[in-house]
Amino acid sequence: MRQEADHRVPVLIVGGSLVGLSTSLFLGRLGVPHMLVERHAGTSFHPRGRGNNVRTMELFRVAGIEPGIKAAASLLADNHGILQTPTLVGDAGEWLFKHIDPGGGLARFSPTAWCLCSQNDLEPVLVEGARALGGDLRYSHELETFEQDGDGVTAVVRDRATDERYTVRADYLVAADGPRSPVRERLGIGRSGPGDLFANVSVTFRSKLLADVVGDRRFICCYLTHPDADGALLPVDNKEHWVFHAPWHPERGETLEEFTEDRLQRHIRRAIGEPDLDVEVTGKASWRAAERVADRYSRGRVFLAGDSAHEMSPTGAFGSNTGIQDAHNLAWKLAAVLGGWAGPGLLETYDTERRPVATATSARASARSVEHSHPGFAPAPGVGGAKRGGILNVVLGYRYPHGAVVGADPDQAVVPEGMRLTGEPGSRAPHLWLRRDGDRISTLDLYERSLVLLSDAGSGAGWHTAARRIAETEDLPLVPYRIGKDLTQEPGPAPAGPGGATDAPDWARAHGTTADGAVLVRPDGFVAWRATGATPDPEGTLREVLAALLRTA
Repeated sequence: MRQEADHRVPVLIVGGSLVGLSTSLFLGRLGVPHMLVERHAGTSFHPRGRGNNVRTMELFRVAGIEPGIKAAASLLADNHGILQTPTLVGDAGEWLFKHIDPGGGLARFSPTAWCLCSQNDLEPVLVEGARALGGDLRYSHELETFEQDGDGVTAVVRDRATDERYTVRADYLVAADGPRSPVRERLGIGRSGPGDLFANVSVTFRSKLLADVVGDRRFICCYLTHPDADGALLPVDNKEHWVFHAPWHPERGETLEEFTEDRLQRHIRRAIGEPDLDVEVTGKASWRAAERVADRYSRGRVFLAGDSAHEMSPTGAFGSNTGIQDAHNLAWKLAAVLGGWAGPGLLETYDTERRPVATATSARASARSVEHSHPGFAPAPGVGGAKRGGILNVVLGYRYPHGAVVGADPDQAVVPEGMRLTGEPGSRAPHLWLRRDGDRISTLDLYERSLVLLSDAGSGAGWHTAARRIAETEDLPLVPYRIGKDLTQEPGPAPAGPGGATDAPDWARAHGTTADGAVLVRPDGFVAWRATGATPDPEGTLREVLAALLRTA
């Protein structure tokens, strides 16, 4: 007979960095009690992982912490673009891109935008948000062992401050414990991909004179290409705090101990082109870039998220964003199964949906590093050869051809050639501006705690009535909205989706349907299914779709 555990929670999260904290935040928003344990004493103090892409910011917007993140990111709010130059003295070099959203075209697709917020500034915002929602976050607490059975997971956790141990019984465990994930290792899950790509030593330093050398070039990152001292320079406050990534070659026998303060100072001065620059090294940390994806994202009741599931080159900031989006995908599915409105089979779609995204995205990240000639990266043949081009389709346009979707094209690419957010099942639902009770909201603001059915206030009455009846009789979190009554679309251009009649209302054309049709959207904002017109039995049709979607059939 199993001994009674010291603590009982629906979900135990292992790892308290960006992905673990995001998992806590998203579960908290969905009302799922949980505990998070992190072996380190607190949040990150090193300014890294600063690029939060538009899809991540959409998730944080809906979760209510976008204002806090923007406040934490205010010092770098005016930094844009990536500069590549042999020296910062003078005006040599070229911009690989000067603005991440030239012309403001992103506003057609999203209510928010990219945000430059370093991990050490972002994590405290996540902690505050997660704890305000009841998250039990325990730093200096380390997972020692765990065992799982058909009903749950029993973990032994050690309080590193007191050396006391206690047991936690959870229905599910989420491992966000980094690229060397002890949980993944214990599960015996392998990884595939090219492996290690390159290594750098990240140096934090103070320099009061560097701001004068940089001038008005407000870059996100500057690749310095001096043949004897290449590296990447990143501003922390645009004044006197900076980060420099210096190439490290452990494959040649080079050790970290060789990166002395004197060597780093000389390297930074030579790279920047200013021999008398004041450089006060305040810290250093090594890191390795790799391209690997776990062969599976779960075993039993244990799930991998973030770096424990995938590693990718830092160019483009794909890694942390992919991990945060893993957490969001998994959170609503855990909430649905724990809440009893979805079958356990729904959790299998976490791997089905997210692993192909990581595989495609990690290949794109390596290709981006080749494009930008990232310091220290000398790609082996066949590495970094993925399709090049823009990144918006990678960060916002990715889709789920298989998984918790009904009617998706199974042959469509996970990352499409261009941006096409027109309501296809498996894609992120289109963004349109609406009015609800006088407030201006995005369609994306509707999607978080429930399934949502959109239909027309006139021609779509049958769909609305069917959804209301199902929600009431099945105690299912399904919220139907009538466009034109519950919600009013603001005037503006709406792209025509495939199958949408040209005389259909704007919202319907944007979603690839007609005034007689309906669109079912998941809590994570992805289109689950759509009907392009009326049907004789909308309730029966919708019940069949929901049973297939939620694995309750």
